[in-house]
Amino acid sequence: MGTAAQSRVCATARTAVLASADASFRERMRSALSDLRWQVREAQGGAEILACLDASPAEAVVLDSWLPDLEIQEFVAEFKRVHPEVDLIMADASVAAGSAARGPRRNEVLHALRRAQATDDAIWNSAPDEAVMRTFGNGGTAGADSEPGRAEVRWHGPGLSAPSVAVSAEPQCGSVAAAGTAAGKVSGLPEFVGSHPAMLEVSRRIRLVAPRTTPVLIEGPTGSGKELVANALHRLSQRSRRKLIALNCAAIPEGLLEAELFGHTRGAFTGAVDGRCGRIEAANGGTLFLDEIGEMPLGLQAKLLRFLESGELQRVGDNESVKVDVRIVAATHQPLARLVAQGGFRADLYYRLAVFVIRTPSLEGRSEDIETLTRHFLEKFAKESPAKQITAPALARLVAHSWRGNVRELEHALERAWILAEDRPRIDAGEIELDEPD
Repeated sequence: MGTAAQSRVCATARTAVLASADASFRERMRSALSDLRWQVREAQGGAEILACLDASPAEAVVLDSWLPDLEIQEFVAEFKRVHPEVDLIMADASVAAGSAARGPRRNEVLHALRRAQATDDAIWNSAPDEAVMRTFGNGGTAGADSEPGRAEVRWHGPGLSAPSVAVSAEPQCGSVAAAGTAAGKVSGLPEFVGSHPAMLEVSRRIRLVAPRTTPVLIEGPTGSGKELVANALHRLSQRSRRKLIALNCAAIPEGLLEAELFGHTRGAFTGAVDGRCGRIEAANGGTLFLDEIGEMPLGLQAKLLRFLESGELQRVGDNESVKVDVRIVAATHQPLARLVAQGGFRADLYYRLAVFVIRTPSLEGRSEDIETLTRHFLEKFAKESPAKQITAPALARLVAHSWRGNVRELEHALERAWILAEDRPRIDAGEIELDEPD
């Protein structure tokens, strides 16, 4: 065996990545694997798993059945393609997933899983290979009464309250439509207009995470409704009786942003004639919405990370710490993972913020929603002046447009057309002025 190959074996042997958003589960597994002389690294999401493996190889990945940032089946397909040599072991039998690789020390990982679950007073009543993991290579054996292509697994584990779980042995479709219909028909939230599957998925994810204190990262193009998502998250949360405080990180000069975020004492800097609390402190007990988080300077990112880790902040010019309880919701039109790779955003802060990701879709490709949105905005304008209708040729122009500015651009185009139509009861194609691409 060559020197490089020997080095790789040494690096991967008894090294595991624990991938779960459940910190308690990671702690129990880390303890159990450490007792078996495994080196352990931890990840909270799919992107962080891949980053861990790119930085340093591992022999096994222990994967929870839910990832906050990626669809599980999409992640598994990408994992198998990029890291076919790594043993992928499921920590939760509720999803059929895995890898073709089978590590020589898989039984040690299964033993650690048993110990971790025993610590959590779980009931184990099936063999480890049947109850703990699911792999595409050896997906278990269906019982005599099971449907073809399905395996019945009876297990108590993380996130499972029922004693019986049916697990599909075939890969499931990871599309938005499939996700939205998994538990029945999904209805949209009142904040959002349109019935496109991508918008219904946004509503579904909001309903899932809103009752929790989990940090949420909203990603999507400009004008796609990221602030509406933040409002819906707060409205449906247990913090809805307290304030939702918003701060646009791109709208405040860098020199003032720290004081705006953390507050300041009297005389802390030139012009600080009075002390005041910052946006974080003002949101105590509620939700803090940090819009355009990708524009935050790197130095301030470090201070925000320190607050997220400790829950304490210091006003500018003050030596005393203040304990604050807020839920952080951040938004950006830039893919933060790409900014991290380029060095423009701290990786540790990214993983703190991106525990649960909601992506708002662009309006392009959602032609069925344009008519619904048009009707919605015309009804909105009619509250202040006589109602107007839109002609078929005018609507056809709207449907054919690319909408680089998304829903916001559509609203502004309709408002402009409303004004140009003067006192006429209809908006025609001539009143539709659009920003055409060069």
